[in-house]
Amino acid sequence: MLAGPGKKLLEMGLRRAQGPDGGLSASKYSYIGGFDWTSNVLAGKLYGIPVRGTVAHSYVMSFTSLEEVQPRTLKPLDGDEPVDFLPLAESWLRRVCQTLRVPQDRVNPGELAAFVSYAIAFPHNFQGLVDTYCIMGSGIPNFCAVALALNQLGYRAVGIRVDSGDLGKQAREIRQVLRTCSADFQVPWFATIPIAVSNDISERSLEELMQEGNEIDVIGIGTNVVTCPLQPSLGCVYKLVKVNSCPKLKLTEDEEKMTIPGSKVAYRFYDATGLAFMDLLALKEETPARAGQEVAVRLLGRSEEARRVTPTAVEILHRTYFKDGQVCQALPSLLEIKSHAQASLSMLGPAHKRLQDPEPYQIAVTEKLHILLSDLCRSSW
Repeated sequence: MLAGPGKKLLEMGLRRAQGPDGGLSASKYSYIGGFDWTSNVLAGKLYGIPVRGTVAHSYVMSFTSLEEVQPRTLKPLDGDEPVDFLPLAESWLRRVCQTLRVPQDRVNPGELAAFVSYAIAFPHNFQGLVDTYCIMGSGIPNFCAVALALNQLGYRAVGIRVDSGDLGKQAREIRQVLRTCSADFQVPWFATIPIAVSNDISERSLEELMQEGNEIDVIGIGTNVVTCPLQPSLGCVYKLVKVNSCPKLKLTEDEEKMTIPGSKVAYRFYDATGLAFMDLLALKEETPARAGQEVAVRLLGRSEEARRVTPTAVEILHRTYFKDGQVCQALPSLLEIKSHAQASLSMLGPAHKRLQDPEPYQIAVTEKLHILLSDLCRSSW
């Protein structure tokens, strides 16, 4: 929600997750929650989540000279004869350094060797991690040189990633370089190469990043999505509510841990604008709630008198998928779950979704359920 619809989100937290199963869970549920891709290849295989990623800094650092580039040849996209790709990239590097006014002797040759090798191996998916050394003095010139060499052979680079520093500022500077190269070398698509950023991005840092106005296209998030530091656990409990037709109540001085007795049905109420404004719990035997019909409710956690509400639309939330040891209806696909989650979020008002001081969503019970709860409380004391 903070990134907005114009940005792509990449989950890349496998190495920070609590074990392999935790890594798979993080990949699966971040995708359901709105992420577009994962770097977890096994999650892609098991769940069909689109897989994306870039090289590691250790890969770039493993090269020290151009002599290490093997193989050196690459076939043009529409040709048969392989081309010696290394001198082609070197010739483009000279032109790029002149255009950007960067001293070529300051450009790291090992980094160029890494980019060339990667481009030869993956000409359709070449992307550069440009902050291993100096971003503007080496990473960007090397990337542009290799990307323009690929363009000469009919291929298009798919992106740039920055993993350190002031991400918003650097993305703006990189975009300007891409536009300069696009204009000077007459390669229109070059100006729109996607820029990806990562570097311990959290909800709060992302909020600040989005407020700045930037040229970022893809946001890679690892630690802060797979470890959930703001909410590392979900405060849910399983308790008994009914035995042999007799409603049961767990009574405690801690009101948040008090259970709500009886077999229940859950409804979601929508207002005239289509936004959800309340969830209502009713006893299973009660007359179903209906759109346009007034109903008396008691808000949970408040001692005030009953209020009357009239929903414009009503949705039954509870659906039975597992009964008597059997799956009783077809389970939705991961993509269907993702679509449902996004549709549900879109029906929640902005005040409930803001990062700072969100407005609590209203949960209520019917008057009949409130009476049952009160009676059991009195009898239990």
